[in-house]
Amino acid sequence: MMNSNIQDSRLFKIANPAGIAFFGASNNYSSMGTNMLQSIQAMGFKGALYPVHPKEETVLGLTAYASVSDLPETPDLAVIVLPTRIVIETMEACGKKGIKHAIVVTAGFKEMGTDGIALEKKLLETTRAYGITMVGPNCIGVTNPHHLLNSTFLPFEGTPGFIGMASQSGSFITQMFGYLGPRGLGFSTGFSVGNEADADIVDCMEYFGACPHTRVIALYIESIRRGRAFIETARAITPEKPIVAFYVGGSEGGKRASFSHTGSLAGPDRLYDGIFRQSGVIRAYSIDEMFDFCYVLGTLPPPAGNRVAIQTHSGGPGAAAADGCSRAGLVLPSLSDDTRDKLSPYIPATASHANPVDLTYTKNPLDYFSKIPEILLSDEHTDSMLVYLLASSSMIKRALEGMGMSAGDADENTEKIIDQQCSSMADIMTSGGKPLVGYSFLTRQNSFIKNLQDKGIPVLPGPERAAKAMGALVRYKQLRDKIAED
Repeated sequence: MMNSNIQDSRLFKIANPAGIAFFGASNNYSSMGTNMLQSIQAMGFKGALYPVHPKEETVLGLTAYASVSDLPETPDLAVIVLPTRIVIETMEACGKKGIKHAIVVTAGFKEMGTDGIALEKKLLETTRAYGITMVGPNCIGVTNPHHLLNSTFLPFEGTPGFIGMASQSGSFITQMFGYLGPRGLGFSTGFSVGNEADADIVDCMEYFGACPHTRVIALYIESIRRGRAFIETARAITPEKPIVAFYVGGSEGGKRASFSHTGSLAGPDRLYDGIFRQSGVIRAYSIDEMFDFCYVLGTLPPPAGNRVAIQTHSGGPGAAAADGCSRAGLVLPSLSDDTRDKLSPYIPATASHANPVDLTYTKNPLDYFSKIPEILLSDEHTDSMLVYLLASSSMIKRALEGMGMSAGDADENTEKIIDQQCSSMADIMTSGGKPLVGYSFLTRQNSFIKNLQDKGIPVLPGPERAAKAMGALVRYKQLRDKIAED
């Protein structure tokens, strides 16, 4: 079991600094350092900000200091976005000031080959001489929305979330702001680790294992440099928090890209498959898969087994979900006679009582969100459930207006009905203890989808992705149980 005190993590002050010394920002709004300092300001960071600049008296409205030795206090963190040739001397000056944590954004080290390798070695020697914990070099920074910290170059979009991410790709973290936000997801903390000269993904995993805001851990991996520590750390975390890894170095193309990107030496797919299995880590094969898996694993309890019931009111999406389940190692059990009898009052005679349960049309639309899923989830042969969602608020409003309600009253009552339906489905899942995943071709712009997601029911864009994510939830349970037995 991981240490539950997050303040013991060597990365705690990097993700939760009280004050930051910033090197490389100026009043030139086109520079990368300036953009990164602007991101910190725009996020609303509550701590002290100390731009260090040899000529400017103010930077972005902040008092600037000619050198780190001039700072009125010793901040927790230094962020360095300077030319490669002066990074080491800047790090030494930070060490003399007593700064114990640093993020080095500057590139030009190990990823450049022989000379860069020697330079990175000297940088690491400097940090160790002063007891500095360093993220980077050649990274893009850290974001911790719960601490109002975003030291990356892109403005933060979205809301604080429950996905803790460590990435060996620099800008990957920042590019995911816009990807996760529209899906109702977000980072608890995101680390761009770059070349991992000092702090690496294992350190990030330890941090996330203790982080109270993190419910699932995502890893973008080009190589693992501390294999044994990775396995031991992951095995300590996965009984409590799932870990999802997207490994890109297994192919020849991926291997070459990884080396030129961060100087990482990747290994064959089969080696990493073995590492992940031993570690209890769920492997994803695309970015979409990684976050689909994180969404479901961070939201739902694992099912007791791999038996899935599918509810739909359209045959095609139901059949696609059934096919996806089979490919994901899930089974569709036959429903019990008792379940079929209980369903009969709520579904038309023309509906399919098999699994998938294809309703075509329900006698009472409210039953689709309440009575029917409740009956299916209570079936003794069912461990989990997939539900196709083609819900339209405009249809409800049209029906209410057809009954003589004014447009204004219809709008108000439509929202109440949607909330009631979504609450019913969420309550059924919570009380039954069995996971339920929705799938739809609609987005959060649809009131039903947004309401369900906000109430803790993951809704994924399509049956295949929902089935794969449910398969990942089942695999996590199996891996967790295996670790417990070892």
